[in-house]
Amino acid sequence: MKLTEWKVGHLQLTWLLGGLTQLDGGAMFGVVPKALWSKRYPANELNQIPLRADPIMIEVAGKRVLIESGMGNGRLTEKQKRNFGLIEESQVVESLASKGLTPDDIDIVIMTHMHYDHSNGLVTWKDETLVSTFPNAVIYVQEQEWAEMREPNIRSRNTYWEENWRPIEGQVQTYGESHELLPGISLHHTGGHSQGHAIVRMESEGQLILHLADIMPTHAHQNSLWVMAYDDYPMTSIFAKEKWIKEGIQQGAWFTFYHDNVYRAVKWNEQGELIDQINI
Repeated sequence: MKLTEWKVGHLQLTWLLGGLTQLDGGAMFGVVPKALWSKRYPANELNQIPLRADPIMIEVAGKRVLIESGMGNGRLTEKQKRNFGLIEESQVVESLASKGLTPDDIDIVIMTHMHYDHSNGLVTWKDETLVSTFPNAVIYVQEQEWAEMREPNIRSRNTYWEENWRPIEGQVQTYGESHELLPGISLHHTGGHSQGHAIVRMESEGQLILHLADIMPTHAHQNSLWVMAYDDYPMTSIFAKEKWIKEGIQQGAWFTFYHDNVYRAVKWNEQGELIDQINI
């Protein structure tokens, strides 16, 4: 699969190949009837939908920034592979190599949240020990997310794994409600999908990009009411989507995706119609 590369203003974006899973479509669309969501994002005979886990590398101002880390390699047991519908493991290292880079060249990793399908790629097996995949990077995590990652509750312990934070804890930088990462790139706490879920706002030369992460995991989740059964706080997700999607459309924003198996980025008009897209 060829890497998708896209230049917006001074931002050079590249989607790295982070893995492919198939999860239950009903869970991904919550209370929305299958008769509605399947028209926009078809399922297979097992009611599963394909979901990528592709980190976005942003090159700007001499820095290389990753949004998310991919599914990782050798991180799931055979049972987990079946349960999570793993089709492809991560090829992030190979993706970087195709651009003449290694994981050592990553300066910053933005984690919108720390669920396993976003954070597994943060650590790598080396001599039967899990070590940091991106040893030179500062890893940004919202402070509530980082707290729950280390002390998960009865629900979240299934997705917040100790082995995904122990090897990288010395690299983590936390923040509160918002944080300006670099000029034109900022992080904003939304909650919803998880208590500490955050999104990424990018702006360059008058172009706006919003990465809404898992409050809008695919283009088919455009409707503010279409939220996942996985969301810990679904009403918070709905209110955040109402704010960010509507404001983004009014400002002519592009919306980018980590999980979408159809589009890398889309732009909608105020009627909610697709007016431009970057295909996988």
